[in-house]
Amino acid sequence: MANTQGPQGNYDPAGSTQMFRAFVDEGAPQSRQAPAPAGPRVGLIVGVVAAVVIIAAVAWLALK
Repeated sequence: MANTQGPQGNYDPAGSTQMFRAFVDEGAPQSRQAPAPAGPRVGLIVGVVAAVVIIAAVAWLALK
């Protein structure tokens, strides 16, 4: 095990702070964000439209 110290001099027996910083630094140059998936949004819109159509049909049948 590595006996490392954190930035404030705190003892870190596993060296996890150092490994985390290496991980973050490694991923920094490729910091592109993937576009948000449109699937859930489209499904929500379709569900709301379907609910409105069903409610309208029930109301039409009840008032007929």
